[in-house]
Amino acid sequence: METVLKALRPTLRLAKLEGDAAFVFAPTEKIDASMLLDTIEGCYFAFRRRLQNIRQATTCMCNACVLIPNLNLKFFAHHGAFVRQRIAGREELAGTDVILVHRLMKNSVAEATRLQAYALFTASCVAAMRIDPSALEMREHQETYEHIGEVAMWIHDLEARWKHELEHRRVLIEVNDTETVLETMLPAPPPVVWEYMTDPAKRMQWQVGTDRVDQANPAGGRRGTGTTNHCVHGPGAIVEEILDWRPFEYFTIRATVPGLGPTTYTIFFTTEGAGTHLQFRLKKLKNREQRDLWTGGAREQWLGGLGRWFERLAELLTAEMAAREPEPPVPVSRHSAPSHGH
Repeated sequence: METVLKALRPTLRLAKLEGDAAFVFAPTEKIDASMLLDTIEGCYFAFRRRLQNIRQATTCMCNACVLIPNLNLKFFAHHGAFVRQRIAGREELAGTDVILVHRLMKNSVAEATRLQAYALFTASCVAAMRIDPSALEMREHQETYEHIGEVAMWIHDLEARWKHELEHRRVLIEVNDTETVLETMLPAPPPVVWEYMTDPAKRMQWQVGTDRVDQANPAGGRRGTGTTNHCVHGPGAIVEEILDWRPFEYFTIRATVPGLGPTTYTIFFTTEGAGTHLQFRLKKLKNREQRDLWTGGAREQWLGGLGRWFERLAELLTAEMAAREPEPPVPVSRHSAPSHGH
């Protein structure tokens, strides 16, 4: 449960724990589809890695430990309205949509698809995400609930996504292939920093001098490998192509920079305390013309610009974190047995 909650926060806020389920929410009208999907998949990947670690680290033959391989994770996502009310000194979320998202846990998905690990999105959630679920290989589904009626949904296969995660080739700049490194500390957790660095609208808030960021996503409206960005700066533009996308660990981009040409870099995100250590690695420049440009002034100009951008980003993140409401603490379990989570 701690692994699950750590992966969900701070993109989503904890409302409360409900047995072996965590009820989380985001008080926003607009859903960033990429952030939500990356958070859910990242949580599932962390859960699977945690199961592997437990299996490898224990020789206990108690029933709980023996059944660890049978544990799995499911997510239920809905977009709707809710009210906040205080009951016995605690804040609770209430409303018809809150009831609906709890009803989703009773469904026929396993019987219809044989899936044991999935994310179930209501049609209203998918509409708010503004994605093409078919292009993302989601399956259409429908359930009927008493006093609510028919609810249209889409099923996202997390087992398939885990398999893709294990098989997908990593593309990142290694230390021995690095031309230059720029490092900074930012005052927010990696998921928050990641969103500010990858969402075109948020990039415009800190990339001073950028007129606009035009983004093209190849897979149903979701950012990731294959996404291209055109960062327009006056008459020129930096064209970026995402080569590897590992939320919220690193991403690698091939960029065509005016006055320098094609370059490749990786940006790494590492948790340090309540903040993020950001490391920018530029791939070695092997073209002679590029090296002459780099040593002739391009290096100072480019890294100086990045430094100013990161300073502005730090200011925005400080304000963002200061404005966030505190979340309830996670109760410490009195049981040593692993817990099934949803």
